[in-house]
Amino acid sequence: MKALTWHGKGDIRHETVDDPRIEEPDDIIIKVTACAICGSDLHLMDGCMPTMESGDVLGHETMGEVVETGSGHSKFKQGDKVVVPFNLACGQCFFCQKQLYSLCDRSNRNAEMAAKVMGQSPSGLFGYSHMLGGYSGGQADYLRVPYGSVGPIAVPQGMDDEEVLFLSDILPTGWMAAEHANIQPGDTVAIWGCGPVGQMAILSAWLQGAGRVIAIDQVPERLAMARDKGRAETIDFSETDVYDALMEMTGGRGPDSCIDCVGTEAAPDSGLMARVDRVKQALYLGTDRPDVLREIIMCCRKGGTLSIPGVYIGVVDKLPMGALMNKGLTLRTGQTHCQRYLPHLLNLIQEGQIDTTFLITHRADLSEGPELYKKFRDKDDGCIKVVLRPHG
Repeated sequence: MKALTWHGKGDIRHETVDDPRIEEPDDIIIKVTACAICGSDLHLMDGCMPTMESGDVLGHETMGEVVETGSGHSKFKQGDKVVVPFNLACGQCFFCQKQLYSLCDRSNRNAEMAAKVMGQSPSGLFGYSHMLGGYSGGQADYLRVPYGSVGPIAVPQGMDDEEVLFLSDILPTGWMAAEHANIQPGDTVAIWGCGPVGQMAILSAWLQGAGRVIAIDQVPERLAMARDKGRAETIDFSETDVYDALMEMTGGRGPDSCIDCVGTEAAPDSGLMARVDRVKQALYLGTDRPDVLREIIMCCRKGGTLSIPGVYIGVVDKLPMGALMNKGLTLRTGQTHCQRYLPHLLNLIQEGQIDTTFLITHRADLSEGPELYKKFRDKDDGCIKVVLRPHG
């Protein structure tokens, strides 16, 4: 089959790889009908994530048609259309029983490797390094889905792929980000990053009761989308000091909640500390550029909440811990517990309360993936979200 594969920093290829096969009784194999490039995939392209190996199949935003099931699988049958969450969960361990699916104790086949870095291992992820399980991703013609009874959700008849594809990651990620922000009715929520997850966090913040949403970015197309589709007020950080703007907009108090949808690769030209972070990365003295993390700590009102769906890879420094502690801030983080949110979010889509299709700016064949990775990374040609069709 054909797939998008990783071969080192900046080297994404469309090439032939082995077809997946059933390995465990609860496996299913899907023929991929649609997949997407995620902002987290760019961290792989940029060489930020350790334990990638040449030839690894990428992708974790995937859906498709069931073509084969394991001997112990009974939930789906051939021909069913499903959306596959980006993380794998067994459904039975301590954490899965608490619906903390991204912390599953059993799904990471290389848990000891992850534990050496993190203390304990999170769940396995599709297409996201050997430290997180070494599972082949879904930017491919076909995908093996372990724990097929636990993760995937059936697509109701009559629904188009583009209506539901983002249930695989960015919609539940934006929803959990807003949930973690502890939004009370009428609250002011500030969201850093107007990429796909940021747009979903904007949408989710309104649905969860925000009275005001302020979005921060520097890319004109993303800011326009946040205003036009997300009904958010916007700040262009390349033109305005974010702290000063937020203080003025909130009467000196600061936002009630701040959401970091940027993560490890904050813009390297956004300030002195961001430039220092970039130098440290180049010299292998640091792994992340946490400039947004520093900024949300300083901007959030006293007693407010910080939510961090943006991916961080390793260690960060120069964090204003004194401000975090003395302002009494609450901080919530984590990979998304997708399986917990899928039924509710699917219902909201069916009811017309959520429409994510506005995000899609580029549609293409899988073979165009390498070039679109570059466009997405470089924010070229107005690229905000790419959907790929492996089978046309």
